[in-house]
Order: sequence, then C-alpha cells, then structure tokens
Amino acid sequence: MAEVSAYQAKTHFSQLLARAEKGERVVITKHGRAVAQLVPMEPAAGMSRDEAIRRLRAFRDKHPLRGLAVRELIDEGRKW
Repeated sequence: MAEVSAYQAKTHFSQLLARAEKGERVVITKHGRAVAQLVPMEPAAGMSRDEAIRRLRAFRDKHPLRGLAVRELIDEGRKW
C-alpha cells in the first residue's frame, strides 16, 4: 500500500485515481500521520434493469408530487 502526503495527493490526484482504479490502495498522510485512504470501489451489486425500473416506480408511487410540477422542483432547487 502506497503512502503519499496530502500535498502530493492534491497535486497528483488524477494519477492516484488511476492507481485506485487498477486496484491499489493509497494512504494519504498529513504531517506524517495517516488521515485518509483512497481505495478502489467494489463492484456494485448487480440489479437488473427491470428491477431498477420497478423500484423507481414504487418510489414514485409512495412519494406523490401533490400537484407540483417537476419543473417547479428543479427551479426551486436552483435557488439554493
């Protein structure tokens, strides 16, 4: 497992991401003390397209918009 300083991590972040993508774990240190670890993502649990659609529809049915338009929600979110 590689160790890099916070400064090096900031400077070479894209390279560290590429290393993590290949499966390498990288410890990030601050003043010589380990503070974080960059690790590769585990493969997502497989979900079929049909199952994803079914779950989205179930969520939609449980959370009605009660007269709100999606456009209104988008515009409201942009105000923040």
